[in-house]
Amino acid sequence: MENITPGIGSRVMHPEFGKGVVIQVYSDSYEITFFDYGIKTILKSFRGLEVTDYVGSETDLVSFEKVERVVHRLLTRITDIQEVVPIARRYKGGTLVLQPSDKGLKAKEIPIETFFHKIVMVRDRLRVMEQRINSSKLDEDDKVNLQQYITRIYGSLTTFNVLFADKEDYFVGEQT
Repeated sequence: MENITPGIGSRVMHPEFGKGVVIQVYSDSYEITFFDYGIKTILKSFRGLEVTDYVGSETDLVSFEKVERVVHRLLTRITDIQEVVPIARRYKGGTLVLQPSDKGLKAKEIPIETFFHKIVMVRDRLRVMEQRINSSKLDEDDKVNLQQYITRIYGSLTTFNVLFADKEDYFVGEQT
């Protein structure tokens, strides 16, 4: 970037993540919400970031940003709204092939992004189920039993972690 320091609300263009908006400015980096990739931290030293709509750093929108985060967290807890979860770069454009053992039958090909989207939907719906169980009027023993069952489901799905671009999106099962 040029010798300007974009403030919160500045619109930017990243060569890999596309269009985004600066939501936080730190001494060495920016926190940017990218329309197709969610929130990413970009170092100020990164030279590929282009400012498309400058907002001066003297504009203080931090309080608005904090309110926005709280509202976002609340909405994701009580609804089925899904966050954008990126697929690992090596699988973009790939195909999942299901080959029957009977060679007389045709293989089924599925775009890997379609399969990945279904996996993310399962994960998000499990999270919503967890939240609904935790906020329900079930007794504590029932809540714990259901939570343990969901944790085992997550453990069964860890095979699909290889598809996620970011480790924080992984399925996590029981940890010993």
